[in-house]
Amino acid sequence: MVKLTADIILQSMQFINAYKDRELDLRGYKIPVIENLGATLDQFDIIDFSDNDIRKLDGFPLLKRLNSLLFNGNRIVRIGENLEDFLPNLEMLILTNNHIQELADIDPLATLPKLTHLSLLHNPVTMKPHYREYVIFKIPQLRVLDFRKVKQKEREAALAKFQSKQGKELQKNIQKTRTFVPGEELPTIAPAKVMPASEVKAIKEAIAKASSLEEIERLNQMLRAGQVPGKVESKVQQNGQEEMET
Repeated sequence: MVKLTADIILQSMQFINAYKDRELDLRGYKIPVIENLGATLDQFDIIDFSDNDIRKLDGFPLLKRLNSLLFNGNRIVRIGENLEDFLPNLEMLILTNNHIQELADIDPLATLPKLTHLSLLHNPVTMKPHYREYVIFKIPQLRVLDFRKVKQKEREAALAKFQSKQGKELQKNIQKTRTFVPGEELPTIAPAKVMPASEVKAIKEAIAKASSLEEIERLNQMLRAGQVPGKVESKVQQNGQEEMET
């Protein structure tokens, strides 16, 4: 794998494409993380990250000019929050052939105000029930999804489905399925009660080692309540653990 450095950015191919957009080609470096894009000085309309090893879509500085991102053939499983703060004019996002699993995983894209073209082809999420309707509902300004034009009838059907009582319940269930990525930084939660630093550290270490969202939530509740289990690591690994009293 290759770290994305300012030198690589400056040495990579830059050109004006057929649509007169200025494009930066970062294909095929096996880059694992998006970083150091400040070195572009926001001079590009398109950046092509195809055929790398990126797992999470985040790490952008403010890039007002950027309107298109290509991520074909990466390993993306998660999409970062608040992308609209850094990519306010992003119109096209190509995520073909990645590893996005759940419908809830695409929710962060709903805040991108100008996103009109999106491809999630060859991601597991496209096989989920209600996939196309859900994406159209969450990103109502989309004009093209998976290289197919979004029709007005599809918009109306998606709106009717997810604004109904059943649809709202379905949305709640979808929110519970967001993919957990081991090793991803977790939000810091202040304990509700004063606890010794050693006990807080023990719970946070257990959270970092947890392998599911259920385990994380259980440990977070303990941290908020100021509780410490006798043996954290063994307890979080027990299947069907009973809810602990607060």
